[in-house]
Order: sequence, then structure tokens, then C-alpha cells
Amino acid sequence: MRILVCISGGSGVVYGIRLLEALKTLGVESHLIMSRWAEECIRLETDLSVEAVRALADHVYSNEDLAARPSSGSFKLDGTVIIPCSMKTLASIALGLDETLISRAAMVAMKESRKLVLVPRETPLTAVHIEHMLNLARLGVVILPAMPGFYHRPRSIDDLINHIVGKVLDQFGIEHDLFRRWEGR
Repeated sequence: MRILVCISGGSGVVYGIRLLEALKTLGVESHLIMSRWAEECIRLETDLSVEAVRALADHVYSNEDLAARPSSGSFKLDGTVIIPCSMKTLASIALGLDETLISRAAMVAMKESRKLVLVPRETPLTAVHIEHMLNLARLGVVILPAMPGFYHRPRSIDDLINHIVGKVLDQFGIEHDLFRRWEGR
């Protein structure tokens, strides 16, 4: 399996980092694009270096390189995740701007009918944000907000992060044990 992970400049880069770690552990080939602001968020929100995050991926591309492999539908991927997805990136995708490799890769996923998962991380949401999400959802894009559940009784921030990353993996049918599944009463 081959998954493209895009980390945009929304707060919550730890979600994208944890996804890369999980894919590595599970033996899934990962491709990575990070925006300039994602790199800044890594510096602001974590103790990791940008280079350490890049090292988690099997392949890394510059967000400015619109000739990179993920810009073409002929480059086979099983899906694309933008985690976290900033509202700027979401708007760019919703409007079809293709101005960065991340937004171009998202458009490629849609045009090739491949799974595209966006993990928006913003609060509160404006009507503009919600309308963009609704328009993309109507086109088949999975909108998976970073809104962790509590039925698995999280005991740490890691548990909350793992819940969202596990939900992303579920979208691709990737088996994992990142959280305890609901089994009913």
C-alpha cells in the first residue's frame, strides 16, 4: 500500500507526525509533502526537527515542486491524507486552485477517484469553512475533523491523537490497534 501524507500549516502537526509513525510501524509505504507553515508548526508545537519528521517518510517532496510524482494521476497511490488540513489548504482544494503540490495532489486524488481524507483542525468554524467542507464532501472527499471520541476512555493526549490517526487508517482499511473499538454495552 502507498499513502501520500500531506501536512499543512494548521495547528496539530502531531496528527500528521503520528500518522507517519503508524504507517512506518505497519509497513505502509509513505510519501510526504509538508507546507512551509507545517514546518514552522513543527518547530513551534513539537520538540522534533523538520528533518526528523521527513525521515519518517519513505519519500519526501517539496510543496513548491509541481512536477513531483504526486502531481500526476499516472503516479499510483492508494490515497491521500491532509493532516492537519489548514483552512487555507481546504479552500484552495475546494476552489480548485492547484497552486501548491499539496492542493494539486488533492485534485489528482479526486480526478482519479482515489480516497482523499482531509483532517481539518480549526475552531470555531465559519460558514465559509463549513461550505467548503460541504462542497468537498459532496464530491466524495472524506472530511475527518480532529475531534477525538471518548468512548475508549483516553488517559492521555497520546490516546486522543491515536484515536484520530486510527480513524484515518480505518478510511484506508489499514488494520491497527491505536484505540479500543466500541463493542456496545
